[in-house]
Amino acid sequence: MQVTVSRKAHFNAAHRLYRKDWSNEMNNKVFGKCNNPNYHGHNYELIVSVTGDINQETGFVIDVKILSDLIKEHIENAFDHKNLNLDVPDFKDLNPTAENIAVVIWNKLREHIDSKMELEVVLYETPRNFVTYKGN
Repeated sequence: MQVTVSRKAHFNAAHRLYRKDWSNEMNNKVFGKCNNPNYHGHNYELIVSVTGDINQETGFVIDVKILSDLIKEHIENAFDHKNLNLDVPDFKDLNPTAENIAVVIWNKLREHIDSKMELEVVLYETPRNFVTYKGN
């Protein structure tokens, strides 16, 4: 029997969407106000879901405390109150769009969760704009 367990978390971070190899005009055309050279911030909401079989001994798919600790250690501590462009090595050469942030989060967590379980990351950049990544 497959069940999905989810944990919600959040972090606050600044970023700038731009490409170093593009002109200012092109960056402004594509990224608009998100290309602000002084950066801008978001209050990101994160939902991490793990799907798998219920362990007959524990009754858990995954212990939510373990999932919470993984998110805290590998995501919140790395991203919260940071400038993603400047402070987070994952974005040194990667534009920190919501899509790319979700993939980075998924990759950071995937290595710590049993490969028999499915992992899904939903990242809200604003209450109305969000992305989902399932590793495919």
